[in-house]
Amino acid sequence: MNAMLQPRFTAKVHHPVRAARRFFFEREAETLPRAALERLQLRRLRATVKDACARVPLHRNRLQALGIAPRDIRSLEDLQKLPFTLKSDLRDHYPFGLFARPRASLVRLHASSGTTGRPTVVGYTRQDIATWAGLMARSLACAGVRAGDVVHNAYGYGLFTGGLGAHYGAERLGATVVPMSGGATERQVLLLRDFGARVLCATPSYALNIAEVAEREGVDLKKSSLDIGIFGAEPWSEAMRGEIEARLGIRAFDIYGLSEIMGPGVAVECEAQDGLHGWEDHFLFEIIDPESGRALPEGKRGELVITTLTKQALPMIRYRTRDITRLTRERCACGRTHARLERITGRNDDMLIIRGVNVYPSQIEAVLVGLPGVAPHYQLVVERHGTLDALTIEVESADAGAAERVAHHVKSMIGVSATVKVMPPGAVPRSQGKAVRVRDLRPKAP
Repeated sequence: MNAMLQPRFTAKVHHPVRAARRFFFEREAETLPRAALERLQLRRLRATVKDACARVPLHRNRLQALGIAPRDIRSLEDLQKLPFTLKSDLRDHYPFGLFARPRASLVRLHASSGTTGRPTVVGYTRQDIATWAGLMARSLACAGVRAGDVVHNAYGYGLFTGGLGAHYGAERLGATVVPMSGGATERQVLLLRDFGARVLCATPSYALNIAEVAEREGVDLKKSSLDIGIFGAEPWSEAMRGEIEARLGIRAFDIYGLSEIMGPGVAVECEAQDGLHGWEDHFLFEIIDPESGRALPEGKRGELVITTLTKQALPMIRYRTRDITRLTRERCACGRTHARLERITGRNDDMLIIRGVNVYPSQIEAVLVGLPGVAPHYQLVVERHGTLDALTIEVESADAGAAERVAHHVKSMIGVSATVKVMPPGAVPRSQGKAVRVRDLRPKAP
């Protein structure tokens, strides 16, 4: 096999999946032969495009401008004829302009925080909620969760899709859900121990916060029933995975999703932990060159583009996620036939350019986590000095000499010069949801 297509996506040790441990929530769907899967995708793609054109003016107008009709979709390759959908489209048609169903027929609305402008609003029909719950149940089972497990859900509830997505999926699977949400970390530690949770669902940064508070409180969660962590909603490095696993005594699994597509449950690691299975019976995945928009061959790293195949309320056609990854359709050791995505550790719009060097926060994280005497909590502060951008890395350490060591490692491993500010333990803000890693203090363009 060409090395480019090797399905080994991470540097960690991959776990063999014993036949006795294999479990499928929907065996037939998860193990569909590739030819059958592609026939299903084409049928659902044609139905999605037809529905979107009939019900959503934006999609209809864009296809008409290109002289394309839904009947022109005769193969999966024809997907590349269709225009992209961008996050700005949701903001420009706020709140309900991209919905394919009347607002009165929707059973739920979710929305982003809107901190950078208008929030992005997503909606669900009753069938959408059922589909989402099923895919989340499939995802949790794929990572080793079983009916009867106690699932401690520390994802945020409310307009954020993480909490309710994990909740409905765990209930569909037959697990017992503890709906904690974020915050009250001391109580989280207490209930994790007392309720005998086997599964923790949280952002990775908050899982680390839980571990830190447990250690401070004298609670050894490594001796508890906790066995599995399902972590997502923010990029995280292999180094962070190792740190969480060591401090909580668990296996940490990556789950991927985004509200515009569905929420969590778009893709997840199986017990082999060799990439995230993207559920291709519900989503079409492409990798494109982020600059040209051209599709890239399998195995090449680029921007992930997703088309929904079963969404009713908010069908998405070629949605540009800005997430950087690559994929393989080689069959996994677990027996699932769906494509696997490389773990996403950065986004186009998260990338910093510091004096000509491209830097992702996850690259800094990978350097910091595990450095002796340096806590795995950090923030990046970007400022402009004259015409040049400058990076300051705020870290926690009781060792004043840590600044020189961190600066040296960042320079040698990433190639960027940074000022390192050493702060006392506990000074870097802790996350109860998605971690804020970057404070950009550069002047905004008029």
